[in-house]
Amino acid sequence: MTLIKSISGIRGTIGGKVDEALTPIDAVKFAAAFGTWVKEKSGKSKIIIGRDARPSGEMISNLVTSTLVGLGIDVVDLGLSTTPTVEVAVPAEGAGGGIILTASHNPVQWNALKLLNEKGEFISGADGQEVLELAANDSFSFAEVKDLGKVSFDDTYIAKHIDMVLALPLVDIEAIKTANFKVVIDCVNSTGGISLPPLLRALGVSHVEELYCEPNGQFPHNPEPLPEHLTKISSTLENGSYDLGIVVDPDVDRLALISEDGTPFGEEYTLVAVADYVLSQTKGNTVSNLSSTRALRDVTEKHGATYEAAAVGEVNVVTKMKETDAVIGGEGNGGIIYPELHYGRDALVGIALFLTHLAKFGQPMSRLRASYPNYHISKNKIDLSPEIDVDNVLSTMKEKYKKQPVNTIDGVKIEFDKEWVHLRKSNTEPIIRIYAESESQATAEHLANKIISDIKEIVSN
Repeated sequence: MTLIKSISGIRGTIGGKVDEALTPIDAVKFAAAFGTWVKEKSGKSKIIIGRDARPSGEMISNLVTSTLVGLGIDVVDLGLSTTPTVEVAVPAEGAGGGIILTASHNPVQWNALKLLNEKGEFISGADGQEVLELAANDSFSFAEVKDLGKVSFDDTYIAKHIDMVLALPLVDIEAIKTANFKVVIDCVNSTGGISLPPLLRALGVSHVEELYCEPNGQFPHNPEPLPEHLTKISSTLENGSYDLGIVVDPDVDRLALISEDGTPFGEEYTLVAVADYVLSQTKGNTVSNLSSTRALRDVTEKHGATYEAAAVGEVNVVTKMKETDAVIGGEGNGGIIYPELHYGRDALVGIALFLTHLAKFGQPMSRLRASYPNYHISKNKIDLSPEIDVDNVLSTMKEKYKKQPVNTIDGVKIEFDKEWVHLRKSNTEPIIRIYAESESQATAEHLANKIISDIKEIVSN
């Protein structure tokens, strides 16, 4: 059993003992802390909630809702929804914050409370620390009976979200209609199944082959949209006459694409392609996190703009985007952040912008992918055990490679000309992530294995 309390929320496996997993007690305590924080921070007594389709979602939603009502907070429940839909609903409803009940790409036994401020953006590190302290100290007081909150239900926000996407100036519906795309989608039996089909219909996509679009929470494969988990959609494309495949994670904030021949476009290149289109139409800068491909930097500089890297985590990318007036940004896991709509990773806006780009490009998707600098990332991880001193590992690696350019704003990133390796402790899982990038998969894996060998040697000593 696992429970991870962090500045970005609380995440854990369902079942087990209190404070060792995401039990009802833990959900109630954390919801009470966040509700208290929202009232103090915003002066508002309204919170938006929504959830993905995983089986524990209804239970956690009921617990969270009742807790917030007990604090005197009105709850607007969007029911089955997407993370970006809840994000746009918070400011639209004038709420003081939002809670998305989703463990994103984690397997079905996980769930989480992801926390939004009154702007519909993930709370900052300082704000998250305040929530953790409120929870640790039981610093909340519940309302008397006459002051209890009320619950309302609103299942219209996915449609409203889609309308917002369609209204964006850079989304060209006529170009997409004219392209007459045939698309296969994999929605991993979660809320992509109720958001992607209506979005694609509204964009004028002529044919949509739906895989795993029933929002029952029974994930048919590992829900993280990595190539090794997407064999069904890849084989469907390979054996059919389709233009592309679209894959989302359970809460629809990550977007992975498959080319017409069944080969992955590359999660890293979702942002690269969308940024290429946006920068061709709009002057401005770009941001991604330290673990994302340098291809975004190359494309950004091609358009005469400036690229900046942020620490891993959506809130860090958003902060850097605001500092640098970035017009597009995100993370290399397929997370597109387009501030023209809102400051949050959003697969729906990513789909609309990418389809516009592909329609205007006028050639098969594999050729679009071939038009970008070709880098390869090797993504690895080391499971953490209690005796591993991660801070010592990172500081030792920094010292070992001090002759190379080293960035320490988030773990340790070491650059070797056009190659790099980034190692950091995950905020969401008990692991160290080791990402390495080079101009071939073999050299990226060689670099990653060298660093992993270094880490194992440090740990053994």
